[in-house]
Amino acid sequence: MNEIINGWFSEISPMWEGRALSVEISETLHRGRSAFQQIEVYETKALGRMLVLDGVIQLTESDEFAYQEMMTHLPMFAHPAPKNVLVVGGGDGGMLREVTKHDSVESVDLCEIDEEVVNVSKRFLPSLAVGFDD
Repeated sequence: MNEIINGWFSEISPMWEGRALSVEISETLHRGRSAFQQIEVYETKALGRMLVLDGVIQLTESDEFAYQEMMTHLPMFAHPAPKNVLVVGGGDGGMLREVTKHDSVESVDLCEIDEEVVNVSKRFLPSLAVGFDD
């Protein structure tokens, strides 16, 4: 498990052999375990809030749009008039936020295995979780 050492969170994983990513933390906002995974939210000094699942950085407020927009708008624009949309995963709400920007959409279903990710995102990442309010 990754730890905060001298104010820095470092993601060190065998998935990224020979590389690590470190982010300076100003505050731990949430640390908890769901039935499925470890969920952490940090306030960072340079990137806004950061969501970490099982020690792997999922997003930061400063760059989440790059992932959310790419994962959403490419398939949405590939369809002439998407009406019913299924989002698999996406518990932070960012993809929901982006899907609902398309006027043709009539309904969106979200399938997320971990309700606690949704709850934590609603509490600590409201700019993403706004998608749940539509």
